[in-house]
Amino acid sequence: MASILIKNGRVWDGERFSCVDILTVEENISSIAPHISEKADFTYDASGMLVSAGLVDIHTHMRQVSSDEYGIPIDAVCLPFGVTAAVEASAEKGDGRLLSAFAVKGAAFVACRIEHDTAVLDMTERLLHAYGDAGVGVKVFFDRACKELKSTKPLREICAFAHARGKKVLVHCNHSPTTMEEIVDTLQGGDIVTHIYHGGEHTIADHGYAAYDLAKQKGIVLDAGMAGHVHTDFSVLRSAIKAGYLPDTISTDITRCSAFYRGGRYGLTMCMSIMRAVGMGEEDILRAVTSNPARALGMAGKWGCLRVGGTADIAVLDYTQEGFDLTDAAGHHITSKKGYRCALTIADGQIVYKH
Repeated sequence: MASILIKNGRVWDGERFSCVDILTVEENISSIAPHISEKADFTYDASGMLVSAGLVDIHTHMRQVSSDEYGIPIDAVCLPFGVTAAVEASAEKGDGRLLSAFAVKGAAFVACRIEHDTAVLDMTERLLHAYGDAGVGVKVFFDRACKELKSTKPLREICAFAHARGKKVLVHCNHSPTTMEEIVDTLQGGDIVTHIYHGGEHTIADHGYAAYDLAKQKGIVLDAGMAGHVHTDFSVLRSAIKAGYLPDTISTDITRCSAFYRGGRYGLTMCMSIMRAVGMGEEDILRAVTSNPARALGMAGKWGCLRVGGTADIAVLDYTQEGFDLTDAAGHHITSKKGYRCALTIADGQIVYKH
């Protein structure tokens, strides 16, 4: 498609709303202005809809990149939900060339091993080399399910390794053997903690949300990492949002084990809908899936934004009768008759999904 004109929508450019039209020519945005009258090869009337910068999912598990147990065909679970950039959260194979072959733009946190409460980093080094600039950091599965993990010692070792190479650290904090405060105290600004609204021991709410406050002071990114109800306790989530402890980013943690367990509609739009149902404001939600994750990944101005001359990555969303009904592992229930639904996705100036 040589040119696309989107008219009459409520446009979110990654930071703010405006009432403008958007014209794309080839791969780029040619014009953002009120009442564009220029003819295009395809015109889409977005009246009553939200026209957003392409969404960014900062926590996914991609087929051929993640483990065979978790990897899912990433284009199929991103493009129909308005996601035009996605991040692999635990790369165990593949390389930068493989990421560039997907329709969605990609980056990766590579995996590491922990043995005898010590970080084993030979595989991690090889993977970072294979991914090059697309390898943004190292993922730490800081969970008691790893029987070799006893303390923050391997986390400190991984942080030293990653930071010395200019890379970030992404920490899965559910079922941690230590407090959330100890995790945050070990990290540095720019690192990411995911699944912050998990339940059980060592939650974000402990000691008056002390870990949250410390993370904000240090510039650590706090990711909702929804995983549907797998790593999210709806009671913890509701209480935190009500008290004003919002996430910096919202992500799916989508895998082949869980993607269709939730009715075949699980994607970033459902995560956004859940956050709206518990009281998070729309602008905060949209920042958490556009400009905030882009900034966290060092991609500000490239991903999660709409600007003249920039790449034409666009999601047209509708807040409509897209209800959901979920129960978390602790038995807490959340339901809504309405939710976000993707009507149109444009990636690199091409229509890649149309409802």
